[in-house]
Amino acid sequence: MEKSKLIKLAIALGIPMIIALMPATVFPFDISVVEQRIVAIFAFAALMWILEPIPIWTTSVSIIVLMLLTTSTSMFKPLCYVLTPDGKIPTEVDPTFGKIIPYKDIMATFADPIIMLFMGGFVLAIIASKYKLDAGIAKAILKPFGTKSPMVLLGFIVVTAICSMFMSNTATSAMMLTILSPVLATLPTSGKGRIALALSIPVAANVGGIGTPIGTPPNAVAMKFLNDPEGLNLEISFGEWMLYMVPLALIILFIAWVILQKMFPFTQKTIEIHIEDGFQLKDTKSWIVLITFIVTILLWVTEKLTGINSNVVALIPLGVFAVTGIFSKDDLKKIDWDVLWLVAGGFAIGVGLEKTGLAEHLVQAIPFGSWPTMLIIIGSGLLCCVMSTFMSNSATAALLIPILLAVGKSILPLLEPYGGISTLLIGLALSASFAMALPISTPPNALAYAKGFIKQKDMAMVGIVVGVIAIALAYVELIIFKGL
Repeated sequence: MEKSKLIKLAIALGIPMIIALMPATVFPFDISVVEQRIVAIFAFAALMWILEPIPIWTTSVSIIVLMLLTTSTSMFKPLCYVLTPDGKIPTEVDPTFGKIIPYKDIMATFADPIIMLFMGGFVLAIIASKYKLDAGIAKAILKPFGTKSPMVLLGFIVVTAICSMFMSNTATSAMMLTILSPVLATLPTSGKGRIALALSIPVAANVGGIGTPIGTPPNAVAMKFLNDPEGLNLEISFGEWMLYMVPLALIILFIAWVILQKMFPFTQKTIEIHIEDGFQLKDTKSWIVLITFIVTILLWVTEKLTGINSNVVALIPLGVFAVTGIFSKDDLKKIDWDVLWLVAGGFAIGVGLEKTGLAEHLVQAIPFGSWPTMLIIIGSGLLCCVMSTFMSNSATAALLIPILLAVGKSILPLLEPYGGISTLLIGLALSASFAMALPISTPPNALAYAKGFIKQKDMAMVGIVVGVIAIALAYVELIIFKGL
């Protein structure tokens, strides 16, 4: 391992160890042993996700394992005891030990219904790529935009955004950049239009992802806590999310289209696009793929009418494709398991904060009730955006949403005029997606930057301008429409 990574790892392990072993009197509120361990694990997660000495999904796995061994009903037995002041282990568990988490609750985070929803989205994306349905959709949607340069730019934005609503924005960006690469090669190197086209892919992928609950992991994290039957139980459906978020995404994308043209004007008036391969209805399996896609999306947007939960709907394509041989064991390996583990780790942190009572104690220790409500709402969103600029937006959402959930519950009456707790949590999720100023901010940014057509300063300029406008519009919509 590189020296820099070893230093980062030492920091990420050392500080949580100090937190776990320091006297409870150091904390500004009464804290039990289990709660102190959760604080240490939270610090471990934050440092590991920020410094990234190891892949971020492995940190999530570590979180779950650490919680099982140190804070659950199946913890390592010697850790059940608290040392007395004289250093001896008492014969009974000390009453200050705290609430222990049922181990099944921690393990269930990886089988959470939201994880199943995401898995269904991944299955659809894999099959779309396998049968070239994604390319077929791109070809069909791009065609009406014609060959005029500004309209071609708009076409790439629209196609990327629509695909990102139902596919991984990383997979969408990779596909669209593949289509775009030969187009960029035909444009004059002296013109700035090629920069506009290259930047349109990550911007549209990041913004388009807000359109559905499966578009990006932060959406799923927010939905998990908003719809938890044992928590807020707001019953926000797939269709309701789209009803509010798709128009918002379209407005932001239109503004981004105008900004890209102003910053990077085209010198070439027309652009020709050729997409040779596409989806074809040539056999029974291709028909099954098309019908299953249509039925799945219809069931998602009509959840309130059919009564079938969107998380359940997500498993329908997996069942149909597996039974018909369309989805094979090799395809199973292509599922983004790292993303699922990452999200599960965030859910585990939420379980730890809630079940041990730490969230309640944290909120009681900080006088949020005396703070201006708008400061809490907007400030948390800006903090999330800044953090997401430098680290994974999924990890940022996983860290902040459980904390702000506890804060929101404590000031619920103050939040009601602004849309309640859904404004707070959804605002965080959207802010995470709008952090796109650097190549490291999101995978679509990294993929676009790697192509070599974009300079970092251009990405930063567009990312900051579009991001600030997007966050402002998002909070205006959430506050006007009282959340979702």
